[in-house]
Amino acid sequence: MQFFIDNFDILRDAFLTTLSLSLLAGLLALVLGTLLAAMRVSPVAPLRGLATFYVEVFRNTPLTVVFFFIIFGLPQIDFVIDFFPGAVLSVGLYTAAFVCEAVRSGINAVSPGQAEASRALGLTFGQSLREVVLPQAFRTVVPPLGNVLIAMVKNTSIAAGFSVSELSSTLPRLVNANAGDLLFVLLGVVIGYMLITLPAAYAVHRLERKVAILR
Repeated sequence: MQFFIDNFDILRDAFLTTLSLSLLAGLLALVLGTLLAAMRVSPVAPLRGLATFYVEVFRNTPLTVVFFFIIFGLPQIDFVIDFFPGAVLSVGLYTAAFVCEAVRSGINAVSPGQAEASRALGLTFGQSLREVVLPQAFRTVVPPLGNVLIAMVKNTSIAAGFSVSELSSTLPRLVNANAGDLLFVLLGVVIGYMLITLPAAYAVHRLERKVAILR
C-alpha cells in the first residue's frame, strides 16, 4: 500500500493522460470511421475507392509505423506536431479504419428495402443514410464497435515510445525507483488500464441490452 501512496501522483497523471488520449482518439475514430463507412457504401465510385484505399492502408500498417509517420515523418514536410496531439492523431486515424468496417457491416445488415423506401419518399442518399440506415446500423454493431474501442485503449500504450507520459511509460521509471516492488508497479499499471476498460465494457454491455430491446 505504501508504494501506491508514494507514487500516487505519477500513477494519477499517467492515468489521466491515458484517459484523455483514449477519449480524444476514440471520438476522432468514431466520427472519421462513420464518415468512411458512408463513403464505402456511397453510389459515387471515387468516394468508395478513396475510403477503401484508406481502410486497406491503415488496417495493414502497424500502429507503430503510423506513429513514426505522424510524429517524425510529417516534420520532414514542415508539418510539426507535438507528441500528445500526434498520439491522438495516430491512434484515432488507425482505429477509424476498424470503426469503418464495423459500421459498414451494420449498414449492410439493414434491409435494402429500408433505403429503397426512404428514396421513394424523396430522401437523398445522405438523408436516407443519416435518418434511416445509420440509426439501425449502430444498434447492430454495438458489441464489435465496443471491442474496437476497448482494443484502442490498450493500443495507446504504444504512445509510451513516443514521449507521451501515459500508463505504460511509467513502468521503467517506477521499476528503476522501486526495484523491490515490481509486482506493485505492474499491478498499478494494470489497475489503471482496467479503470478505463472495465467501465467501457460494462457500458457496452448495458447499451447492447438496451438496443436489443429497441430492435
